[in-house]
Amino acid sequence: MSQSVNQIQHDRGSARLAIVRTALLQVLVMLAISGAVIGYLKWSSDTAWKEFNDAGRSPAPNAEHHSQASTPFQTAHGSAICTRRA
Repeated sequence: MSQSVNQIQHDRGSARLAIVRTALLQVLVMLAISGAVIGYLKWSSDTAWKEFNDAGRSPAPNAEHHSQASTPFQTAHGSAICTRRA
């Protein structure tokens, strides 16, 4: 038994419609994923920029911090004279 011409055309039309629906669904999923990735990158970039700006600011000076910073370096073996040998 052979199928009628109308039945064959209907099957081809259904297959094309299914292909179009699948392609449309794939495009929509890719757009959603792209939007999520772009949103994450923007959030991450904003957070990194804020941390970068905060790291550049020095904390308010206090006595404890100042005394540590002004401590002179000491040599291990007395005076450190650097002589150059020829």
